[in-house]
Formats: sequence, C-alpha cells, structure tokens
Amino acid sequence: MYIYPDNLTAKAMLWLWELRDVGVIGVGLLVSILALTQTGIFIPLVLTAVYAFLSIRFDGTSILDFIRYAVAFLITKQQFYEWRM
Repeated sequence: MYIYPDNLTAKAMLWLWELRDVGVIGVGLLVSILALTQTGIFIPLVLTAVYAFLSIRFDGTSILDFIRYAVAFLITKQQFYEWRM
C-alpha cells in the first residue's frame, strides 16, 4: 500500500514556494546578477526579491493573495451592514 500526499493533487512545493515560483526566482536571479555586473543596475534584483517575497505560500495562500483579500475587504468591495433592534 502506497500513501501519496493529497492523492497526487497537491502542487509541487520546495520550501515555501511552488516549483514554478522557484524556477522564476532562479531565472530572475540569473538575469538580475547579469544586469548588476554588466550595468550596475539594481532594479531587476529588487524586483526578483519582491516577487520572491510575494510568492511565499502558507497553507495554500500566498502573501500576494492575502494582500489582495485585504484590499478587497477594506477598500474595493462594498460592505453591507444591517442594523436591527
């Protein structure tokens, strides 16, 4: 008898990121280091670090998803309150 996690429906994870995010971060770091050494520009490195931070996942929800939910709840979606006595 073999036991698989989530019946093979779970996405592949490596530490706190999905495998796709690890690939994007790796390629972004390579391009960022190349840009830093050739031109001295830090912007690609900063963008890669921001993407790496926002793509961290806890219990299936990334930090970017949490920020989107917070903005929708606090700013963009109308809240409806019904007062009764």
